[in-house]
Amino acid sequence: MSNTLTPILSRNWDRPDSFTLEGYRATGGYGALRKAVTMEPDALVDLVKASGLRGRGGAGFPTGMKWGFLPKDNPNPRYLVVNADESEPGTCKDIPLMLANPHELIEGVAISAYAIKCSQAFIYVRGEVLHVIRRLRHAVAEAYEAGLLGKDILGSGFDLEVVVHSGAGAYICGEETALLDSLEGYRGQPRLKPPFPAVAGLYASPTVVNNVESIASVPSIVDNGADWFTSMGTEKSAGFGFFSLSGHVTRPGQYEAPLGITLRELLDMAGGVRAGHSLKFWTPGGSSTPIFTDEHLDTPLDFESVGAAGSMLGTRALQIFDETTCVVRAVGRWIAFYAHESCGKCTPCREGNFWMVQVLDRLENGEGTEADLDKLLDICDNLLGRAFCALGDGAASPVMSSIKYFRQEYIDHVERGGCPFDHAKSTVWGGGA
Repeated sequence: MSNTLTPILSRNWDRPDSFTLEGYRATGGYGALRKAVTMEPDALVDLVKASGLRGRGGAGFPTGMKWGFLPKDNPNPRYLVVNADESEPGTCKDIPLMLANPHELIEGVAISAYAIKCSQAFIYVRGEVLHVIRRLRHAVAEAYEAGLLGKDILGSGFDLEVVVHSGAGAYICGEETALLDSLEGYRGQPRLKPPFPAVAGLYASPTVVNNVESIASVPSIVDNGADWFTSMGTEKSAGFGFFSLSGHVTRPGQYEAPLGITLRELLDMAGGVRAGHSLKFWTPGGSSTPIFTDEHLDTPLDFESVGAAGSMLGTRALQIFDETTCVVRAVGRWIAFYAHESCGKCTPCREGNFWMVQVLDRLENGEGTEADLDKLLDICDNLLGRAFCALGDGAASPVMSSIKYFRQEYIDHVERGGCPFDHAKSTVWGGGA
């Protein structure tokens, strides 16, 4: 795997006018839409299937296959919903994409809606990022004025209405069915599946829910073809994606590269772990994925390789922690987040995360026992695969993996009567020294 970056979605982020319609068009923007509306919708679906594009929101489900699940005999209208409720700790790719290049997403929405024969699309944005919401709404207004949204787009006879919807700050609304409930005006809580959104989603109608990066990748595939996309990445994880490096790294930021690149290669480009320190542990896909250590530096960052190594690629949010970081403290902060953000619908998640916070606090403060490690693993066993949605599985992941790799560090907290680390030296949630 080459360490060459592939600036495609981020190629124009250094332009001062990258977020405007004029700036986007100056670099070829909306050319893919002009091409798409001359094609048959089913041909576009087949093109995305052939590209091997997999969902960039975490699960990695094939995008074209998801589009193909929409029932052909359902008389209800079809909907496209873009999941822009980016709230996972460490995940920070969709928000800068929408801020720097909102028209890339809007063009992707128009092409995707045309492909699935839908005339109404929603972009559900995390409510806290007001600056992004304003920019996205301005870009949508520009597209309407230019005839790129609305009635008879580019004289093709294709109509599309796009609504930018602001969420209310609930992490659980990143789960697709909770997002749909929120869009309908209900409290955001996961639905029982089946039926899946493709059959009965928004307003009980066939619905496609895709991540921002997934949809924003569609115009480049239409422009350049499936073979171009599959020439990057690996056989089963094709294409490119953002790798978001944060934490104890010299140059944190977005690195757009082919899937299959390794953390060692990314760190080489990012200047390595901060000066004078060494890598201790890291997350391959945000805080809800099992942690890795320095022994995984050369694991290819694609869906299959990361899974085979015992974690998940997720959103490619690579949080880097050096040897000054207390793993018990870091995991405790993550679980406190999940306990706070649990919707409370199911007992395993509601109770399990609450009690894990109590146990982890005891351990960090030197008031726990070695038996508390078994208690944590027992709680995780009752969470994993038993919660109503993936939040429970995500919360269990860092706990189980941290005990697997750093059991002695947990025991040290017990034997020494408190945390042996100087937290002032860690700056664990910072981006440097």
